[in-house]
Amino acid sequence: MLRSRSVSICARPVRQVSITAIARPTGIQGGALPGRKSSSATTKVSTFPNVSTGTDGFARNPDGTFDLSAAPPFSLADLRNAIPAECWEKNTFKSIAHLLLDVGIVAGLAIGAFMLNQWWAWPLYWFAQGTMFWALFVVGHDCGHQSFSNNRSLNDLLGNLVHATILVPYHGWRISHRTHHANHGHVENDESWHPVTKSTLEGMEFWAKVGRLTMPWALFAYPFYLWNRSPGKQGSHYDPKSDLFVPNEEKMILTSNAFMIGMLGVLAACTFALGLPAMINLYLIPYWINVVWLDVVTYLHHHGSEDNSEKLPWYRGEEWSYLRGGLSTLDRDFGIFNKIHHDIGTHVIHHLFPQIPHYNLEAATEACKPVMGPYYRQPQKSGLLPTHLVEPLIRSFQNDHYVEDTGDIVYYKKADLASSGSMKAV
Repeated sequence: MLRSRSVSICARPVRQVSITAIARPTGIQGGALPGRKSSSATTKVSTFPNVSTGTDGFARNPDGTFDLSAAPPFSLADLRNAIPAECWEKNTFKSIAHLLLDVGIVAGLAIGAFMLNQWWAWPLYWFAQGTMFWALFVVGHDCGHQSFSNNRSLNDLLGNLVHATILVPYHGWRISHRTHHANHGHVENDESWHPVTKSTLEGMEFWAKVGRLTMPWALFAYPFYLWNRSPGKQGSHYDPKSDLFVPNEEKMILTSNAFMIGMLGVLAACTFALGLPAMINLYLIPYWINVVWLDVVTYLHHHGSEDNSEKLPWYRGEEWSYLRGGLSTLDRDFGIFNKIHHDIGTHVIHHLFPQIPHYNLEAATEACKPVMGPYYRQPQKSGLLPTHLVEPLIRSFQNDHYVEDTGDIVYYKKADLASSGSMKAV
């Protein structure tokens, strides 16, 4: 696995990016900066053998559609320079205010539900509290990216506290998530929701395939991923000797494990004081709803284009670059949940520049849209509830099962899930 320990992809505009793959030539030359005027061409990805480059620098297939698997005619620096300086500024007061609001809502929901204790209220509480647990995860996620504040010690302390409350090992996950950002879109080196290859799929046990490829089981995968990672990868987020980490990170892993043990002690004490049924209602069921939120949101950021004729590209070798990998991610509109979940749906710019605070991601995205042109896949507008996302989620799980073992640009293919229960690649 490609493992970077000094990634600084998200610095303020004047700083140099340290991932060497970003600096290599894009392969498309000519034309002014893209996106200065709208185009009538669609943004479907096709796989025609002959691709041409328009006067605007964008690669097009013979049918006029944009080839979004091709290297873009703009650079990471072009995007970075388009982002207003204020978008990079971290406001510690604002970040703490978001955290305190989340904690206050979590406490209020728990106290209210416990005091009311009515059968009809519990399902409402489960969903609301599970949603807020996911919001807390996003705050800890920002601490891991150091976008919460400019104080690393504060970020790590709050990240450990917040993530421990929802049973996430902060440093273990933070480090593996850093690997995900540094290698997004790479078939082998990506860490989260990366595709399995044909040979890996065929070698997986039946129940591993069920857990990876089918709904609803895959939507409960996160705790198991923390324990044993994804198919084809070894190690645990709790093991300081895991291949995920280098020796000087061992103390960090042990620190987060200590926070986790402390939280388990708190849960045990609460169970003793309140009783097991109360803790199942107050904590366990909301925890699993939080897990479903996490898996659904993160999966949809990397799978299931809202254009049902499009397959998102995955890269290997010389075709992969940090920029191209980041541009293969998707923004999503989660309706009423956008602000509750701290704008986690603004995913493309977050993936490219993860130190931008969540409350500045919308402005940064708007500033970059003219540069990205068709490489920015405009998310479908949500109603009050994001029911429109059910279709791409189901479609992706039905069709996106594996990629070929070879090829520098590959797309998901469908496995035969009904072949004597063996889920064979076809």
